[in-house]
Order: sequence, then C-alpha cells, then structure tokens
Amino acid sequence: MASALSDRLSRIVKEMRGQARITESNVTDMLREVRMALLEADVALPVVRDFIARVKDKALGQEVVGSLTPGQALVGIVNRELAATMGDGVADINLAAQPPAVILMAGLQGAGKTTTTAKLARHLIEKRKKKVLTVSGDVYRPAAIEQLRTVTAQAGAEWFPSTPDQKPVDIARAAIDHARRHYFDVLLVDTAGRLAIDETLMREIQELHAVLKPVETLFVVDAMQGQDAINTAKAFKDALPLTGIILTKTDGDSRGGAALSVRAVTGAPIKFAGVSEKLDGLEVFDAERHAQRILGMGDILALVEQVTAGVDMAAAQKLAAKVKSGEGFDLNDFLEQIRQMKQMGGLSSLMDKLPSAMAAKAGQVDMNRAEKDIQRKEGIICSMTLKERRKPDIIKATRKRRIAAGAGVQVQDVNRLLKEFEQMQDMMKKMKGGGMMKMMKRMGGMKGMPKLPGMG
Repeated sequence: MASALSDRLSRIVKEMRGQARITESNVTDMLREVRMALLEADVALPVVRDFIARVKDKALGQEVVGSLTPGQALVGIVNRELAATMGDGVADINLAAQPPAVILMAGLQGAGKTTTTAKLARHLIEKRKKKVLTVSGDVYRPAAIEQLRTVTAQAGAEWFPSTPDQKPVDIARAAIDHARRHYFDVLLVDTAGRLAIDETLMREIQELHAVLKPVETLFVVDAMQGQDAINTAKAFKDALPLTGIILTKTDGDSRGGAALSVRAVTGAPIKFAGVSEKLDGLEVFDAERHAQRILGMGDILALVEQVTAGVDMAAAQKLAAKVKSGEGFDLNDFLEQIRQMKQMGGLSSLMDKLPSAMAAKAGQVDMNRAEKDIQRKEGIICSMTLKERRKPDIIKATRKRRIAAGAGVQVQDVNRLLKEFEQMQDMMKKMKGGGMMKMMKRMGGMKGMPKLPGMG
C-alpha cells in the first residue's frame, strides 16, 4: 500500500503543478487514484468511502496556502485524514489498576500473539520499568505454552507454568494469585487462537475476561490480513470490550490497509505496531507518523530513535576522543563501526524509514548483497590476530591467505577490505585537530570516496 499510494500521489502532484487553486476536477482526479490505492491495499469499502468523502469535503475550494501547490495541499489533507482515520496521536497503554494490572491478549492463531506478548513484556520492562509475569491459556497447542516460556525468558520477564490438561479459567486464577503474592506489576495473559472464529473460542475468552477483569484487552491482528482482518475485528469487538489493537507484521508490503480498517471497525485505538520479528521490534503506534510512512514521507523520527537506541554512546565518545587526540584508527575501531550498524537493525531496517524519494535512490543498492558484504567484512576482521588489527601494515601475502581461509573468502576480498579501511583511516586523520570542515570542502569534488561498510 505504501509504495502504491505514494506513487499515485506523486504522479498527481506533478500533473497539478502550476494550478493556483484546488478545484472539483483536480480533487476528483486525485481521489480516484487514492481510492484505487486504498482498495488495492484491502482497506474495507465503507472505510474507503468515508475517508474519500471527508477528504473531498475539506479539499474543495481550499485556497493554496503560501507556496504550496494544489497537489501538495491535497497531500497534506490526505495525510491529516489518514492520521485521523487511524486515531490521532498516541494512545498510551493503561496500567492504572491495583497491581497486578492484567492485560488480556486476543486474536486468531497465526497473528503473532505469543511473540507479541513477549515483545510487550520487554517494552513494559524497559520503557515503564515494570515487573512482568506472563502466562499461557492456550491449552490446545502444547507448543504454544513452551514457546511463551522461551520468548518470555528472552524478553527478561517471568513465566507462570501451565499445562494442556488444565482449564484456561483455572490457569488464569492461579496466575493472578501468584502475581499478587509475588508483587508483580503486570500480568500478560496469552490466549488460545483458532484458525477461524468459532463460538467455543469466543465463549472461552469471554469467561477469561470475566475472571481476570483486565485493565486492557488487546486485539492482536496481522497487518498482512487485509480484508479478513475486518471480519475478525468485528467478531472480537462483539464478544469483548476491546481497549486497544496491536498490529503485527507492519514491515510487510501491505502495511496500512489493516491499520485503517481495524481502527474504524472496532473504534479501539491502535496502541502498538510490530515492526520486526525481533523482541525489541514493537513500537508505540503514532497515527501521524504511520500516515507519513504510508504516503512515502518516511519516518525520520523513528529512524533517529532507532539509531540512538542502537548506538553505544560510550563507545562512540571513546572513538571521537581517540580521533581527536590523533591516535590511530585501527581495524578494531572499524569492526566496532560494523557492529554498531548491525545493532541498529541493519541497512534494510534503516532504509525502510527513509522518505520514498531517498529510499528509491538507496533502493538502487542491492540490500541483500550489502548486508552479506557487512557480514563478510566482520568475518575477515575476526579472522585476524589482535596484532594484525592494531597494525594492518604487517598484513602481507602469507597473512592475507591465512585470513582469507579463516573467513572463508577470497584473497581479493581481504585486499578490498584493507583498501576500504585505508580510505576511512585517511578520513579520520583529516578529522584530527578540527580539520573536519576543510576535509568536507575537499570531498566535494573527490572521486572514489570511502563508502559506508556494506555499501561498496
């Protein structure tokens, strides 16, 4: 959806250049493109109709503000209405209850409920400093109980044991009693999912809700489901008083469709979005930022947050001090830079948050190849001795053959890495003693510039 809608809007903006006013004709042209993109993204038809009507109502006859063209003005209106459709701003999770605050996780099998439970546990531990307990009420899939145990441990939370021969309601009572006696702040309850909606599932989760009296009942839905997400959302809304939605797999191609539909159908705010399979891949959902991503404007704020979270500030400051003092930039430092990039989620994760125009240029780089190149560089440096990393000048033919064999690469790969390192080393020398600005001026016309690890 993101790329389709962005491409269509860009085309209309170009066609509308030079027009001084938004008219019914150019609004109709643009909204036809928007309508097609939304339908292709599996947004529910009633949601599309309501959205288009609101945009048309606000756009017709609007004077172009300042230097904005009609196309840009219309994009602004579409952006605001997209955000409004998904729920303006950020809806915070509610933990205002006598501990433990119980959070009930609902949804179909395959939506990513169990992994999302662990992701939410990690979020509450790291961002809210809470003591978290998880429990599985899925007695139909023994693997689900074991899976929750594993991912809970990885998230740094505690797990309450349950077995397939127990009744979900009995598990719930035992878990909440344990949480109270051991002073847990939050109890996350993972429930059974089915491949389709059925009466047994709904009756069971209603009983659990009555026993647990959760402060939050979160509906976990796969963002890739599209139109099917609507039917599921309606069924769960009828059965439970939903307080929020968690979208999973929003890093897929069709992100946006489910976000628009599910919010409109349930009336419940979207509270979180799963942006990767990693346990730290859960973001607080911000409707305005998500709308910008759908429109191809990127999410620069999320990019900054991702980079800041991934960077070891102490290591960065240490390197800066080392460069400033004139100490040599060695292969250990180079290796640290490569690992920092991996910590930030890799190149593809960073590129995903760039505005579409920048991402298109970046897309000319083969991301899979670039990621493999980063891994290859790390392997080569790890095959060197500590002395070789500190003094790369001693790496001659014999050592190169040994390093290449150890890393499983060709000698020319080692040569390429050493040349790239020399370029970066030269750049670091120029940065010494405040020579940064001079170096930047000189770099303007230089060819053969040193590239980021993995970009060449």
